[in-house]
Amino acid sequence: MAQIKFYGRRDVWAPLRRELSDVVHGCLVETWKLPPGKRFHRFLLLDADDLVCPERGERYLIVEIVCFTGRSEEAKRELIRALFARTGEALGLAADDLEIVIIESPRANWGIRGVPGDELALTYPVTV
Repeated sequence: MAQIKFYGRRDVWAPLRRELSDVVHGCLVETWKLPPGKRFHRFLLLDADDLVCPERGERYLIVEIVCFTGRSEEAKRELIRALFARTGEALGLAADDLEIVIIESPRANWGIRGVPGDELALTYPVTV
């Protein structure tokens, strides 16, 4: 399980939501082996005055990935590298304007489809 939150300026990122979602999801499918249909993305877009980030451009974007624990350090590094490369290629996003954070939580801390996450039968691996 992975849920993605995007924080950025509304005037910049609202028109690019679909493209950004596709790029990020593609990286998750490739590196973490998430099923193509498992896309949980939230856009928390802000007015320019509500996103204070000195020394960053107007395209500054934070991608927060909340997920089950279990992925290896190398899998996390691979995802981060892929995100920097693909957002640069597909969206022209400079590395200085992207920040990525992976927040892991034990499966028992999640409630999904009426059960605790550690009782949930998954159809994809978490330990990549």
